[in-house]
Amino acid sequence: MPFLSRKRPVGGAPSKVRAHAGEQVSRRLEADPRVRRAQIDAAQFYYCSDFLTAEQCDQLIAMIERDKRPSTLLSDNPDANFRTSDSCDMDRWSPQVRPIDESIAQLLGLDVSHGETMQGQRYAPGQQFRAHHDYFHEGERYWPEVSRHGGQRTWTAMIFLNDVTEGGATWFPQAGVKVAPKRGLLLAWNNMKPDGSPNEKTLHEGMPVVEGVKYIVTKWFREGMWLAG
Repeated sequence: MPFLSRKRPVGGAPSKVRAHAGEQVSRRLEADPRVRRAQIDAAQFYYCSDFLTAEQCDQLIAMIERDKRPSTLLSDNPDANFRTSDSCDMDRWSPQVRPIDESIAQLLGLDVSHGETMQGQRYAPGQQFRAHHDYFHEGERYWPEVSRHGGQRTWTAMIFLNDVTEGGATWFPQAGVKVAPKRGLLLAWNNMKPDGSPNEKTLHEGMPVVEGVKYIVTKWFREGMWLAG
């Protein structure tokens, strides 16, 4: 089991900084005519169709195929069957990636320096990522290290790069949201509650692919600066 602290909540305490980020981003997204909000109360979820062109999607898929490696987990006791996909870090300064990287930050209205390196992910038939949270748990052993490099994750942006014949949906069981892969679709959600504490209802999983191969890119944003200088 992960090492958890009994002195504070597993996820973390409320934060004015994170709460403010949540308010700012939601206002910006709701004012954008390209974006629609999921009609649920559990968390803030937004959709933006055709965020990337077919050409951009194909370029990113080619990069993932070229640089993929077995996916890893940030956990004290990782389960080899928990995350069975392949992943790669996208070169944020490459001429193909940088415009996309910066356009995601612009869409959300977040500083690009708060964004982690965009990650590409590939799911072949049978591969999955079991239910997890994107935010960091302050009781785990890794917290002191991640807190020095930007702190807590606030918003997540995920882009589907292709349609999948069967399976591979991203499912939020506690929030009641299930999104099937659709080429170019961007899904963004706030990992925090309105008070800036982690939202347990953002628990989600990448369901197993049944037929086809699923490609996505994911961009996580921190409450502070992640990118140095």
